[in-house]
Amino acid sequence: MSQTASRTVPAIGTGAELDIPRQYNFAADILSRNLAAGRANKAAFIDSRGSWTYGQLAERVARFGAALRQRGMRREERLFLCMLDTIDWPTAFLGAIKAGIVPVAVNTLLTEDDYKFMLTDSRARTLVVSAALWPKFQSILRDCPDVERVIVSGGSVAGHEDFEAVVTGAAPEDYTAPTTCDDMCFWLYSSGSTGKPKGTVHAQASMRVTDDLYGAPTLGITGDDLCYSVAKLFFAYGLGNALTFPMSAGATVVLMDERPTPESVTALLKKHPVTVFFGVPTFYAAFLASATAPAGNEVRFRRCVSAGEALPPEVGRRFREKYQCDILDGIGSTEMLHIFLSNRPGDVKYGTTGKPVPGYELRLVGDDGQPVKQGDMGELLIRGASSAIMYWNNREQSRRTFMGEWTRSGDKYLQDEDGYYVYCGRNDDMLKVSGLYVSPFEVEGALQTHSDVLECAVVAWLDGDGLIKPKAFVVLKSQDKACEDLARQLQEHVKAKLAPFKYPRWIEFRTDLPKTATGKIQRFKLRAEAPAS
Repeated sequence: MSQTASRTVPAIGTGAELDIPRQYNFAADILSRNLAAGRANKAAFIDSRGSWTYGQLAERVARFGAALRQRGMRREERLFLCMLDTIDWPTAFLGAIKAGIVPVAVNTLLTEDDYKFMLTDSRARTLVVSAALWPKFQSILRDCPDVERVIVSGGSVAGHEDFEAVVTGAAPEDYTAPTTCDDMCFWLYSSGSTGKPKGTVHAQASMRVTDDLYGAPTLGITGDDLCYSVAKLFFAYGLGNALTFPMSAGATVVLMDERPTPESVTALLKKHPVTVFFGVPTFYAAFLASATAPAGNEVRFRRCVSAGEALPPEVGRRFREKYQCDILDGIGSTEMLHIFLSNRPGDVKYGTTGKPVPGYELRLVGDDGQPVKQGDMGELLIRGASSAIMYWNNREQSRRTFMGEWTRSGDKYLQDEDGYYVYCGRNDDMLKVSGLYVSPFEVEGALQTHSDVLECAVVAWLDGDGLIKPKAFVVLKSQDKACEDLARQLQEHVKAKLAPFKYPRWIEFRTDLPKTATGKIQRFKLRAEAPAS
């Protein structure tokens, strides 16, 4: 096949195919489309330093890519990105991709040991790091011999290059690496909650596929939208929210380099009239409970999205009542890059994750690998063109997760009588009580309908006879209300809503719950506190 030919990518369930050029570079495509559409002077990103147009971004990307090439970096070599959300993030990410260099974007809240493992595993030659994050790298680089150069964003570090000086000091060159749609484009490391982080490798076409299948048809973002994502750019969900989808439509994105608390996001919303808002369930719950949250008439939401973990139905209903905007709850993964199962505008059923995004096929299978009956719980498998190529340097896990055209999610679901998918929990989170499976998310959902509960987590716990029963860790809206009487009330509350055997035998009040940097509750840390059998 010639390099100028096209490769058709099946868009499952749509009766159509995505026609992506065989020779394809995502960064060149996304930038050239905006410039060709006359958006050179339109704002692409707004950060704490100011506003940046699509024309300015294209020049910065070209300069940064040229600077990497001038410093001896070659195609397919890795560039390690540990950066806060500023204009420098898309500059470095797209600049590397345009030059054929592979950016490895990582979580900014990890440990030195995590970064040491990732740098060694990826064999990255260049590290691009925000000055505020530099202390976590300072002492480990001597043990990472592949790293030859450090570029520092947002501050200066003696002995290393300044990001802005690197960009402005390079002449922009009209060069795009002759990559193909199947070439390795970028990596995202998994959270590593069940072992070492896994380098998830995505192809050049993957980001475009997620917009063609989900971003454009489901979200309907336009050039008039102003977008903000609570999830940061290093997260697969945040990458689509704050780069792929808005840039594909010529919209504007607000970036925030600080931690997204209800207070900081409220300040952002009062300054910027955000129309498309991307959150996670933990944030939506905290936002609704915050005394500083804006009133309904103080925001301009027309589309709100949630992913990361399942949205409690009570949170969705209360948000809709206050802001007159539904939250479109969906599920994606690092392996599939973005959302493949979702509620949609005009078709929202709280308590479910919606229906398959056209272009993806889903299957629920039992422990024997065979499809389960509708209404029965099974593990979710996904088939779609945005699936990752592999886990880098991890053949065993790659073979376990990427099964031909199908990708294992590790999530348990059931499909209700109307075809909506109901989340039951992660494979490792499931409880078997009195011989019957219990979904921790179902019990958590019942607890969260109580007016005093802010958030909660349910895990397996052993009773005095060594049998598994549910235990709930509960964070209250007001800590002053924690008492044995309220614990009994919560147990009765669950019994009234679910089959009695599902109620939590123990209620433990906490001031907070362990979470990942992306807001997912780490139930495995709570399970680790359980007494030994």
